[in-house]
Amino acid sequence: MLDLSNVRVAVIATDGFEETELTEPVKALRDAGATVDIIAPKGGQIQAFRHQDKGTKVEVSRTLDEARPDEYDALQLPGGALNADQLRVVPQVRNFIKAFEQAGKPIAFICHAPWELVSAGLVRGRTLTSYYTIQDDIRNAGGNWVDQEVCVDGNWVTSRQPDDLPAFNREMLSLFAKVPAGVGR
Repeated sequence: MLDLSNVRVAVIATDGFEETELTEPVKALRDAGATVDIIAPKGGQIQAFRHQDKGTKVEVSRTLDEARPDEYDALQLPGGALNADQLRVVPQVRNFIKAFEQAGKPIAFICHAPWELVSAGLVRGRTLTSYYTIQDDIRNAGGNWVDQEVCVDGNWVTSRQPDDLPAFNREMLSLFAKVPAGVGR
């Protein structure tokens, strides 16, 4: 088991996130010892979905107004079409993601979450995967889309869908374990 006890992870989500794409990575991160904050545009709880049906609600740790990228070592972005489509137009989310990319910090994103990186202008020249319905968006933004369960490109880990979570979590934990201690402090 990898030791992530010195790693602080930001998870950005909002209403409409795909339940397992947040809950399973968060569990894997916490089981490895990472400190994880769920960050959302609003406080309280955010609504999960299991495909098109409402799922559980998840407690928000901090709002976007309260969180700063420099407080975190790594970033995880769950999918869910509603979640990603709402977050991609929020300037604070784009800026948060850009700050991670500019600092070379690891980012793990799955399913529809690459939309957020497309809107942040970060996919040109990068190789990644996603839910198959947004492959044209990635290609049109200059990215190289691949159809595989997990893809690692530098400081990025991407996966297509909930079925890929075992591979996604494995590669996310591996990448996040390479973070120098105390980077996000």
